[in-house]
Amino acid sequence: MSVSRKTISILLAFFAIYVIWGSTYLLNKIAVSELPPFKIAAIRFITASGIIFLIAKFLKQDISISVKQIKNTAIAGFLFLTFGNGVVVWALKFVDSGFAALEISAQPLVVLILMRIIQKKKISTMSYIGVVLGFIGIYLLVSQKQLISQENQIVGIIMIFICMISWAYGSIFVGKADLPKNSFVNTAYQMLFGGLMLLFLSFCFGENWSLPTSWSTDVQWALVGLVIFGSTIAFTAFNYLLKEVSPEKVATSTYVNPIIALLLGWYVLNEKITLQSVIAATVLLTGVYFINTKRKFKPRSIGR
Repeated sequence: MSVSRKTISILLAFFAIYVIWGSTYLLNKIAVSELPPFKIAAIRFITASGIIFLIAKFLKQDISISVKQIKNTAIAGFLFLTFGNGVVVWALKFVDSGFAALEISAQPLVVLILMRIIQKKKISTMSYIGVVLGFIGIYLLVSQKQLISQENQIVGIIMIFICMISWAYGSIFVGKADLPKNSFVNTAYQMLFGGLMLLFLSFCFGENWSLPTSWSTDVQWALVGLVIFGSTIAFTAFNYLLKEVSPEKVATSTYVNPIIALLLGWYVLNEKITLQSVIAATVLLTGVYFINTKRKFKPRSIGR
């Protein structure tokens, strides 16, 4: 049985948001150790938008956009990138990259709750079980004394959770909004507007700017990876998937992202992986599985 081109595209897009995005926590952690957070995000997304626009023109794609689409891409750019990503980068100044990825793995739970509140979507019994497990996993994760005792750790944890709400709402908004049909064009405009808003925030907060030649080699390579892989490839894949599959399925990238982030943070940055974090990850990801499974929960009859 032959596999359609669309199926292959969807599989490759899932690979991008699963694996590539898992590595961006490490790259952002490396970059934020030397550069201001909003500066990093602004450079990343404005540069990536320019690359994607060039690719779209090379492929002879129509990059025209209506006034309504400008408004919608700006809203999406703010929800996903200006707030949803920019503040996470800021939080990485205080939170380990693996820990941040684990916390964000609860995103499907947030998406489900928002879809219930906004779209009145019914929640299945399996999903209710997933929500309970998700909250237990989050509690186990953030209740570790050695983490809470660190300076500004709690602030970082809270801000990441707020970013999850922004990203989850953005996923629902994009699924229904009038946006450019071409994934390249849609992504480019979101990154352009999101990046410009991050640039504005960078100047508002008085962040110091410097030439790339003054950065360390590790930071230079981290920014290259964030621009080309994390933004140009993975975010384009993300927007493509939001138009092809449901928001809950797209959110399943959180199965793989934290595992990759944990391993890279441990291997490259010597971040600690505690037993409680492993248990929390197991419970949390099990909850995510229950939230996204389509199986019906049917109690067995006695004696059957």
